[in-house]
Amino acid sequence: MSESIVVVDYGMGNLRSVAKAIEHVAPPGCAVRVTDEPQHILDADRVVFPGQGAAADCMAALRDRGLIAPLTEAARSRPFLGICMGMQVMLSHSAENGGVDLLDWFPGTVTRFPAQVDAAGVALKVPHMGWNTVHQTRGHPLWHGVADEARFYFVHSYFCTPQDDGLTVGRTAYGLSYTAALASGSVFAIQAHPEKSADDGLRLLANFTRWNGDSA
Repeated sequence: MSESIVVVDYGMGNLRSVAKAIEHVAPPGCAVRVTDEPQHILDADRVVFPGQGAAADCMAALRDRGLIAPLTEAARSRPFLGICMGMQVMLSHSAENGGVDLLDWFPGTVTRFPAQVDAAGVALKVPHMGWNTVHQTRGHPLWHGVADEARFYFVHSYFCTPQDDGLTVGRTAYGLSYTAALASGSVFAIQAHPEKSADDGLRLLANFTRWNGDSA
């Protein structure tokens, strides 16, 4: 029986590029569907939760479409990949938009990058946009075949700080060092855009399409 992967559509993010990248690397016969239907999410073998934009808009869209409960259930019960905003909203609270309560799957905060300068004294721009390395702080099946310090493509103004740093599986430095990837149980989330990150990003996505949800 062929497996299915759902890319969650809640009106935010370049869903076509994510879906096309997953179709490119998925096993033969795997069905990839972009949907906002709660039942389709619950029926899928794997779920991808992407997103771009503002935290308040994201949470409003999830509420309006009735997606919070099915996403929460899916994250508890099958391989689940969060990308960019899809990672941030897993935490408790964001400072964006004057303060926004998030899904609170993992205690932690989302904070705007402060004013910073690089080693030459040049101001670091916000958003953090472009290629940067990810240091793998612990092993995970989604890192298989992805070299430590591989470069991924980032576009974000806010960064995640989980309360439990043991959730962190990857860190990136942009002035300060921050959690660029986290994992717990069947959930893996990354701040970067693997669909825009060339071979290493495609390898991570390919690993996800074959991952059984175990962290070992």
